[in-house]
Amino acid sequence: MGSAVERTEEHVREYLIYRGFTSTLKHLDSDIKADKEKGFRVDKIIDQLQQFVQNFDLFGLKEYWLYLDRRLFCRLEDVYRSTVNKLRTSLYRYYIINTVQRGNLEKTQEFFQKQALELQGQAEWRDWFILPFIPAPEQNPTFSPYFSRQWADTFLVSLHNFLSVLFQVLPQPVLLSFDAEVQKATSLTEENEQLRQLVFALQTESRDQRDRDEMVHHKLPVYVQNMDRLGDTELDLVSSQRAVSTGTTPSRNFFSTFLPQGRRTPVKPPQITAGTSPGQVAVGRKDPPTIPVREWQVLEFKLLIESRKSKVEPAAETSSDTPESPSSNNKSCGGESEGGGLSAEQPFIKLSQEEYGEHHSSIMHCRVDCSGRRVASLDVDGVIKVWSFNPIMQTKATIMSKSPLLSLEWATKPDRLLLLGSGVGTVRLYDTDAKKNLYEMNIDETHPRILSLACSPSGSSFVCSAAAVSRSGSSDSVPRLPFPVSGQLLLWDTKTVKQQLQFSLEPEPVAINCTAFNHNGNLLVTGAADGVIRLFDMQRYESAMSWRAHDGEVYSVEFSYDENTVFSIGEDGKFIQWNIHRCGVKQSEQVLPQDATGPFVLSGYSGYKQVQVPRGRLFAFDSEGQHVLTCSSTGGLVYRLTSGEQALDSVLSLGGHKAPVVTVDWCSAVDCGTCLTASMDGKIKLSTLLAQKS
Repeated sequence: MGSAVERTEEHVREYLIYRGFTSTLKHLDSDIKADKEKGFRVDKIIDQLQQFVQNFDLFGLKEYWLYLDRRLFCRLEDVYRSTVNKLRTSLYRYYIINTVQRGNLEKTQEFFQKQALELQGQAEWRDWFILPFIPAPEQNPTFSPYFSRQWADTFLVSLHNFLSVLFQVLPQPVLLSFDAEVQKATSLTEENEQLRQLVFALQTESRDQRDRDEMVHHKLPVYVQNMDRLGDTELDLVSSQRAVSTGTTPSRNFFSTFLPQGRRTPVKPPQITAGTSPGQVAVGRKDPPTIPVREWQVLEFKLLIESRKSKVEPAAETSSDTPESPSSNNKSCGGESEGGGLSAEQPFIKLSQEEYGEHHSSIMHCRVDCSGRRVASLDVDGVIKVWSFNPIMQTKATIMSKSPLLSLEWATKPDRLLLLGSGVGTVRLYDTDAKKNLYEMNIDETHPRILSLACSPSGSSFVCSAAAVSRSGSSDSVPRLPFPVSGQLLLWDTKTVKQQLQFSLEPEPVAINCTAFNHNGNLLVTGAADGVIRLFDMQRYESAMSWRAHDGEVYSVEFSYDENTVFSIGEDGKFIQWNIHRCGVKQSEQVLPQDATGPFVLSGYSGYKQVQVPRGRLFAFDSEGQHVLTCSSTGGLVYRLTSGEQALDSVLSLGGHKAPVVTVDWCSAVDCGTCLTASMDGKIKLSTLLAQKS
């Protein structure tokens, strides 16, 4: 509501200037400056209350609360009156505790003198009148909880949430809905244009097919009939068949309790069959569709594919008894082989590639949130950008940090929260909607470098990897020393914002570079600087198994789609699949080039050279776990996972980069996969892929 008020005020100010109402504009500006509701900005109201408390302004504090009571709280139902009274009581106690903590006993006594008549009859204040006469009230069992930082933070968050909900339910004037109406009209216009193009494509396709049916003999092979109107890529679409890999069956042991009984299948888009008429597509909808523009592009492709399949299959059946035309053996177009057959299908088609260029230095992390709506990217200068890409690419928030940042992770519940790990031993919890820090947790002064963060799928806790400063005292932008540094692996509760426990790292405390949970949070896999992969049982909070996986450090680890195996990339340049039911047993192994594993090198003029060790994810899977995206010097590479000795089979190069790609992520929505590749020149490429279904 606050943002809508600010935008509306700007529109009103622009209108007054346009009409020449200068005196009215002056009165508006003066009223805005004196606005006690702070434009319905909850954060500014909380800041005003804290300012009164810090300045020991009891009169101003009471007057401001009375104004809020007359203006806002009195409109609430009687059932909420007790909540308002509790918040007022906590506000007064917050004021008193501040006077005691800052040693201003005179203001403490002044409060009780002025408020005695109002408070002496209230049971919750009966014990508080002795507070000024206790030598050390912070040690008294009655008052000690109120002197803790946790109580103050809880009170401020409760007041913030109460005001936020209150502003949401207040009846808004019609003028404040102006921006929402404009955005709705714009989205409907774009959607109508997409539907118009879809209907036009269907009509054109139907007309072209009728014309060619009249001109071309029906006994000719299918691909010859469509040769003139199908391009190379489209011919592949018509004739392709997607190979489906079979998953391994898990053995029966204690890990079976952690693994999923039935994996989630990708969400399917609304199906538009070939028999659907254009009128049914455009008119037969009662509610406005809410499918983003990017997904409409995918639906158009699928619609064309289905319509062609439905038309070419009868022709294929008719010509089944007739020998193939000799000319078909001598032509090759797109998906055809030289022998007249169809070549192996490409599993993905790159629909588009966009660039996000708001960063000005090398990227360290680039992650999509759980809902697939937002992206958070961090560069080596400590600048974080939160941005969206559907329906348009737009920056939502920019976070600047005074201390160096080394890691980030999206929270799972709620998914608007972002965990930020620094190089000075702190982890911040940032609200990307409110654009403010909620908490800052001090992890460990002896291990200040927060290398990795992983939030449990339940949202109740997160794992934090803290490491000591490297012996060379150098930053993360240079290669690490051959001997690993000390580290800790800690579990923190996101609700109480307290450390729950410290994991045991055998054989010695070592820096953990990467962490990942399985789908339900019962298992945690970690990769460390000593080359060891450790698997933790998160129900018992102990190590289930560990094995030496790589010669050198482990840079990135992930569970497979069926969660029977773990994939890892290490300093030795190997991409290895491990069976978690048989400790240390490899299922496949492949050596990757250095530009896929790091350290990454960017060379420039006059001998300039920038070296960066891996910090973000080096590989990511598609929605079905059959393909993997890795880094390269010119863009992302997509491989098909195979069960043979050759673990990876290259299927697609995304390209588009002029500097080495250092981290990747893969977000799947409907059949349209979005691949993120981030490079050392600060550029992030967003490639939209269409998966071809069999």
